[in-house]
Amino acid sequence: MARAEAGEEAGATLIGQPLNRVDGPLKVTGRAIYPYEQWEAGQPLYGYIVGATIGKGRVTRIDTARAERLPGVRMVMTHHNSPPQGTRDESTFLEFPRAFRALDSPEIHFHGEPVALVVATTFEQAREAAGLVDVTYAVEEGRYDFAARLDQAHPPKKMKIGLAADTAVGDFDAGFAAADITIDQYYTTPYGSAQPLEPHACLVVPRGEDLIVHTSTQIVDMARTSIAATLRMDRQRIHVVSPYVGGGFGSKLRVHYETILAAIAARALNQPVKIALTRQQTFPLVAMRPTSRQRIRLGSGRDGRLAAIAHEVTMYTNPDAEYAEQTAVTTRSLYAAPGRLTRHRLTSLDLPRGEDVRAPGHAPGLLAVEGAMDELAHELSMDPVELRIRNEPELDPERGVPFSDRHLVDCLREGERRFGWKHRPTRPASLREGRWLIGYGVASAIRPHPQSATRALVRLEADGTAVVRSDMTDIGTGTYTTLTQVAADGLGLPTDRIRVELGRSGFPVSAGSGGSWGAGNLSTAVHRACAALREELVLAACGDPHSPLYGLDPATAVLADGGVRLDGMSGPLPLAEIVRRVRPEGVEAEGATSFMADDPHYAAYSINSYGAHFAEVGVDADTAEIRLRRMLGVFSAGRVLNARTARSQLMGGMIWGVGMALEEAVLVDTRSGALVNRDLAQYMVPVHADIPEIDAVVLEGFDDKANPLGVKGVGELGICGAGAAVANAVFNATGVRVRDFPIMLEDLLFALPPMEE
Repeated sequence: MARAEAGEEAGATLIGQPLNRVDGPLKVTGRAIYPYEQWEAGQPLYGYIVGATIGKGRVTRIDTARAERLPGVRMVMTHHNSPPQGTRDESTFLEFPRAFRALDSPEIHFHGEPVALVVATTFEQAREAAGLVDVTYAVEEGRYDFAARLDQAHPPKKMKIGLAADTAVGDFDAGFAAADITIDQYYTTPYGSAQPLEPHACLVVPRGEDLIVHTSTQIVDMARTSIAATLRMDRQRIHVVSPYVGGGFGSKLRVHYETILAAIAARALNQPVKIALTRQQTFPLVAMRPTSRQRIRLGSGRDGRLAAIAHEVTMYTNPDAEYAEQTAVTTRSLYAAPGRLTRHRLTSLDLPRGEDVRAPGHAPGLLAVEGAMDELAHELSMDPVELRIRNEPELDPERGVPFSDRHLVDCLREGERRFGWKHRPTRPASLREGRWLIGYGVASAIRPHPQSATRALVRLEADGTAVVRSDMTDIGTGTYTTLTQVAADGLGLPTDRIRVELGRSGFPVSAGSGGSWGAGNLSTAVHRACAALREELVLAACGDPHSPLYGLDPATAVLADGGVRLDGMSGPLPLAEIVRRVRPEGVEAEGATSFMADDPHYAAYSINSYGAHFAEVGVDADTAEIRLRRMLGVFSAGRVLNARTARSQLMGGMIWGVGMALEEAVLVDTRSGALVNRDLAQYMVPVHADIPEIDAVVLEGFDDKANPLGVKGVGELGICGAGAAVANAVFNATGVRVRDFPIMLEDLLFALPPMEE
């Protein structure tokens, strides 16, 4: 079979290289057009959403007369004049393709829920008119206090991707009771918000019976399905366009109110309608990472070997759109222990719905599990790195299947060497530099590598250029670049002969970008499409009596430098010439991956990515100010597609982990259900001054059980465990263990050791 000389069989020269982003020049010059910036349809109308000012109840009266009289106002939509909408399909475990109803009822389910949409000629007119919509409510008693309702938790109806809500292996109770050393602690994590740089925005253009939907989405096909289901339209009439997405982090896995309302208004007015959420609106209208209370129980011998491990999680959910973050799943594959227990429970609150935020489940779960492992190491007076290595499993502890490619120990060993872990203070609060207390922390990282049904098309033109097409979106991770590398490698072409086209619903359907599945799924599909093209072209050329390749053995073909070379040839034949001879109209092929549950090869292994985080912090002994001093992450994620973009993704995740440990929390007013700090002036995230020296290292690898390219996702791996390493460093610096995240000044201030005279 024909192969590309730059392909995996010959030690790829393009895959893995730190190629500059091919879309970089477009972005820095402003030529990359995002959904809200589309102007091809001409001047649009502008929509502005009016949100409820109560947390629970119903609208009893809504007066739009003053708003409708303002100049430029074209429509004020409420539940009185909104069209009928479809219902949620509860038969699928995925939320993303379901109908997303808006303005369909007078009932108020959470503070900020849309009660009206104003559409006007300009944004300013729409915003002014929105302030004139007069709403009267019948207020009902709402459920807003998570801590006060923990005793009313209930099992989830279903988990994501078919996961079991609870698992039990061996006899946890007996193992825990017989253990020499036990840890039994509760850890709490706050509500969190993704807040991508690009706001959630949409432009909908009616075209006959069709709608052209320019929206910022991570999964084009499911956005299309959701819009069609909500508007009760034939999905073939919906055309989603999303070539560039300015960050998603889970918040754009599904469409939200701005897209649905823009589509309804555009259809009603038969004019283009544009809506962008303000930053304050984004907090309640785009959902949150659920707050959680996690109980971790560890039981070990005095040698540090775990006999029992339990991870039980209670988190909030909106009762009208249940969401169970898979937080306890974190523990199922991480450490060996014969007695095991994991459990998920939900507490219903009248708050915005919960949804995925970067590394759902594992990011908050590792804050707790890795904190508890640090507590166990302290109780045992054992090096925290050694404790983790001592509990390394040989098989997946719950499924009993082999790991596909597990190098967690290698990450820990390489990290301790690079970080200088041997110099860490073994006794908490024992290392000072002036007024600063210095501490080191470590934590493991694990993130599953999902596989989802994905298709890609690769087309070779007669001029020797190749076009790659998929409805996959690039959410800032570098997909345009990595696919360019995979296609160029697979066809033996230079990168400037590859054109990647993404983010249109007319292209082959992918699983989209999210869950760290995008790169592995789509690069595999492109790799397979290129292999099919190579085989078809070379076989056709070798069978064509008029071709210079006639009669040669196609199995010896090598594609490189834009040409094809076979045994017995004096020199390569340009690929473009072969295409012109045998397929002058161009030739194309599709490649695909299947859903993991449908792939018996995939199901035979536990396929994860791994990492180890090391952090050094300083804590001011007078003020309790915490400062990150340096941070290192060492990761194993199979083969890297692009060294530069992978490192960038990992470092971004690590920085987010710092925010989870020290800053980020959405605060709820438990009297009204309002989100208190719903802007970036009060919802704290790390800024440049918070992040000093930080580095991410990826170990060389190739996971042949994951896919033919040996690659796994890194987009979410960097955040997993990062916050726990910082929190453990704070304990090492101060001797104060904080289990309620984020760590605040007041958690430390009155417990810090006194300064020496």
